Amino acid sequence: MGLTPVAADRLATVVTTLEMRERPRPRPLPSSNLRLARWREPDCASYRALFRRVGGPWLWFSRLALSDEALLVKLRSPHAAIYAVVDREAVEVGMLELDFATPGEVELTYLALVPELTGQGYGRWLMAHALALGWRRGVERMHLNTCTLDHPSALGFYRAQGFVAVRRTIETFADPRAIGLLPPDAAPQVPLLVNRR
Repeated sequence: MGLTPVAADRLATVVTTLEMRERPRPRPLPSSNLRLARWREPDCASYRALFRRVGGPWLWFSRLALSDEALLVKLRSPHAAIYAVVDREAVEVGMLELDFATPGEVELTYLALVPELTGQGYGRWLMAHALALGWRRGVERMHLNTCTLDHPSALGFYRAQGFVAVRRTIETFADPRAIGLLPPDAAPQVPLLVNRR
């Protein structure tokens, strides 16, 4: 057993791929004072702002690194189903994104809430919506990726919802705080080893 060094300006994470091969039995949606709104044509600035709010604590950066043109291709794809979670004041407090690009499959690309809502049961509510929306006619597999940088309960949560872990990989990438995609104080649970450029 050995350790593999990671450069100070990079991060490494273990990514777990999970899948569900059968549509789960219907279950009632948990009650919530939130609602899900289809986001048919989000603009880049609004999408990135929400992505930062829900993903910044976990160092999500992939959509922040894309040019406007590349991001719009993803957001306007006919295979993408993007939803904003909104509160009673119509403030966006979460997101759900499904990708139907592969025939017979759906990828749960993003499922997230702002940190203030963590641990209050809203995740189960949002997952119930994801399952109901994802299991369309013809879908035989629903899958997602989570990693060791995500919320510590994420992997257990997905497994409790019926997903089964099927693969583990290691991903390394430039620390998004070091390259200016996220502020240096994002994700304080993950030490920033270099100064921001």
